[in-house]
Amino acid sequence: MRHNRASHYTAARRDETAPPAVSGTSIASDPMTRTDLHDSIRAVLWQGDHLRLLDQRRLPFEETAIDCRSAAEVAAAITDLVVRGAPAIGIAAAWGVVLAARADPATLPAALEQLRAARPTAVNLMWALDRMKRAIAAGADAAALAVEAQAIQDEDLAANRRMGELGAAQLGPAPVGVLTHCNTGSLATAGFGTALGVIRAGYAAGRIDRVYAGETRPWLQGARLTMWELARDGIPATLIADSAAAHLMKSGAVQWVIVGADRIAANGDTANKIGTYQLAIAARHHGVRFMVVAPSSTVDMTAASGAAIEIELRAATELLGYGGQRTVVDGAQAWNPVFDVTPAELIDVIVTERGVIERPAQTGLALQFGPPA
Repeated sequence: MRHNRASHYTAARRDETAPPAVSGTSIASDPMTRTDLHDSIRAVLWQGDHLRLLDQRRLPFEETAIDCRSAAEVAAAITDLVVRGAPAIGIAAAWGVVLAARADPATLPAALEQLRAARPTAVNLMWALDRMKRAIAAGADAAALAVEAQAIQDEDLAANRRMGELGAAQLGPAPVGVLTHCNTGSLATAGFGTALGVIRAGYAAGRIDRVYAGETRPWLQGARLTMWELARDGIPATLIADSAAAHLMKSGAVQWVIVGADRIAANGDTANKIGTYQLAIAARHHGVRFMVVAPSSTVDMTAASGAAIEIELRAATELLGYGGQRTVVDGAQAWNPVFDVTPAELIDVIVTERGVIERPAQTGLALQFGPPA
């Protein structure tokens, strides 16, 4: 992969010295000006003959782009967390298929398998690749596959905007405090974000007045990425240690926990970044509501429950040190699952672009997505 100083992946930055007024409660009022103030980042960009990815491992202090010119380079970028977030890796993988088709259509089967194996938990990756595979089976050439990949990316952005509107409408009407986990914003999607999209829309509409972000060990996505996005877009936020979340809820500072998802089973069980499950338990104990926000591509109706979701285990070295510096005594062992499953009974609301599912443990997802496969 070629490394370049990033200069093209973000939209124009607004004047952050003049934060927007936040009054009223209507999400619909002036939607394409208020929310756009909080949507300045694009981390996945097709450049006509290669894919440019903002290297999320280097944020917040170094904004560097990596150019991928083959499916293998895209797969490596997904595995190595250059690009992360369930929708974003699906989008990147779709462009990886385009790169394979441009190079040699005979390599497409191998490229599809390589991209599929890059990370196992996020169903968006498999969903995007299956969609590209169907286009290939229908006779699509490289140009037609590029149209399909762009459609996947454009549809995700539109879905995020819609979910932001639907999720923000669940808040309030009085302004509330919210806690989020990991990174679910523009860095993890085509733009705007899933859970962070709800926070962006809610803040723009005056329905959110306090945002807290958990640091999200071991890769610190909340500290490095979510805080960077919120600061960049002028949304005041407070960072907390993951272990401070229950104490924060007890204080009464937050009324909602809002998170994304990497896979949602047919019964509403939800896989998300490790630490989400314990937030849901603490939220239920303290009377804090719990919202999951994810596009319909995250729903896996072939998984009857969370027990069917494969949980990715990553290298122990990610826990034993940080930034190349070991922090744990030699000889120590570590267990490093990077997702957990939150049972549906701990989730108050699931939001997709298709609508809002309240009390998913009682209703399941069949009304929106059909019977389990």
